[in-house]
Amino acid sequence: MDIRELEIFLTLADLLHFSRASQVCNMSPSALTRTIQRLEEQVEQPLFLRDNRTVSLSAAGEQFRIYARQTLQEWQNFRATIKNEQAVAGSLSIYASITAVYSLLPHLLESYRSTYPEVQLELRTGAAEQSVVQVKNGEIDLAVAALPDRNRAQIEFLPITITPLVFIAPLKSAGSVPVTSAGELDLDSAPLVLPQTGLSRRRLDKWMKKNHITPNITSEVSGNEAIIPMVTLGCGIGIVPQLVLERSPFRDKVVILDNSPQLEPYVVGLCSTKRNLQRTSVKAFWQLAIEQSL
Repeated sequence: MDIRELEIFLTLADLLHFSRASQVCNMSPSALTRTIQRLEEQVEQPLFLRDNRTVSLSAAGEQFRIYARQTLQEWQNFRATIKNEQAVAGSLSIYASITAVYSLLPHLLESYRSTYPEVQLELRTGAAEQSVVQVKNGEIDLAVAALPDRNRAQIEFLPITITPLVFIAPLKSAGSVPVTSAGELDLDSAPLVLPQTGLSRRRLDKWMKKNHITPNITSEVSGNEAIIPMVTLGCGIGIVPQLVLERSPFRDKVVILDNSPQLEPYVVGLCSTKRNLQRTSVKAFWQLAIEQSL
């Protein structure tokens, strides 16, 4: 297989449509099909599952996509290094939540873009809890993430800011939030809107287990940003990083509950791997973040 074949595969893996992919690759559908068949023969596994209506990646195809991206990135960076060993070029992929894109990245991305215009930037957004996983799997170069509370050995972490975890309730019904005889938030009876997974969920679960509390969970959502509108709808009390709340369009419809448990705050920063930091494009972004945080 060659670089061109990997580029064709990645185009089809993104579009999942043979006709559109052939147009993007400037080749006939039959030539595209033959290219994919050659790759499947070399891998000895089907890379795509296809019928008359749909195209999807097989399990082997998902793994091959990671390999293809890494190989293509290394090839691009090798060519850039040969062209000019002092130049910062190639590509840089960054994963961040919508909140991080709005709050932590704008100035950093603007500075990086103006300083290193030859670098091809790729910005992906999604749930914050997926960021470290994507870095570890080699799917992304850098991520904006909270410092993990486990499995830190494989990552490099650069702190940028600290944000507390806060409990929130609907503004219109904050006075009816259940409290204990001591005036503290009663998490034994209060309805809760919680993230399905992630750091804040683990920290709250740990606190509840320590205090022998069985939570009354009324809703579980994916991603911190989705918790706030659910709280405004009256689904329950939520827990979110304050940084997320400050950037939410629903921030004026909720109130922070001061009589709630004090959980360990988030340390938010850049996450990468030692291997990625050897690349000039990644190292330059990391160094720029260090300079701006001083």
